[in-house]
Amino acid sequence: MKIGVLYSRVRVEEKLLFEAMEKRGIVYDLIDDRELILDMGTPDFHYDAVLERCINHSRAVSALRIIQDWGIPCINTYDVAEICGNKLLTTSALFRHGVPSPRTVVAFTTESALQAIEEMGYPVVLKPAVGSWGRLLSKINDREAAETVLEHKQILGSYHHSIFYIQEYIRKPGRDIRAFVVGDETICAIYRDSAHWITNTARGGHAVNCPVTPELNAIAVAAAKAVGGGVLAVDVLEDPDRGYLVSEVNYTMEFRNSIAPTGVDIPNRILDYVVAVGNGDVRA
Repeated sequence: MKIGVLYSRVRVEEKLLFEAMEKRGIVYDLIDDRELILDMGTPDFHYDAVLERCINHSRAVSALRIIQDWGIPCINTYDVAEICGNKLLTTSALFRHGVPSPRTVVAFTTESALQAIEEMGYPVVLKPAVGSWGRLLSKINDREAAETVLEHKQILGSYHHSIFYIQEYIRKPGRDIRAFVVGDETICAIYRDSAHWITNTARGGHAVNCPVTPELNAIAVAAAKAVGGGVLAVDVLEDPDRGYLVSEVNYTMEFRNSIAPTGVDIPNRILDYVVAVGNGDVRA
């Protein structure tokens, strides 16, 4: 078996995956997306599977589209990357498949966005449709803040700021849950504790083990299937009245801070799935 690893930069996660492949005797090539040239009409890859680990979303979906068109199975697939890389598409998939999620409203002008926020009631969370690591998230506590942030987004004027994705603020208990789904199983989960309302570990959230109960496994796997399945990290919020709500699904997940607290060998669990896809035992 030969695996291609499509990447942007060798982070801790990639090093752990490389070490695991070497220990297992898996032959692999590194495919740096900064140097990649793809002749769309001339297939030039010869791999049993390609594991996507890009940082740049645009590069990831573009490369995955072409590589899959060449008949090479990818983890994760183009469709999964396209959906998970856009919060609007993710939320649409979650609602379409009946996965409990926070109330979400989409508006297309500053005037309609302000009206939506006022009707939802403060506080609300304003997110860019495309983005990660908790960047550019705004908790809007009152009308003055809403007017200010909406004006800033309008002036910025880029595609990412032209659609207003507004979500209800969930009064979670000082933490949220990140559940790691591989195939049809939630292999582990962490609580991300933080005094700040943004709990991403990239923003200083502290990771501790979260037991994977049947209820948590059910909603995490349902969310993963809703976006197409594969190797995914599902962000789950605990609402005091409604229970678990899925806020986001991540397709190129980081896991360095989750191995020690959970005791789960995440890199090898990922590789188990990649090998199964490469062998044709599992369809990506």
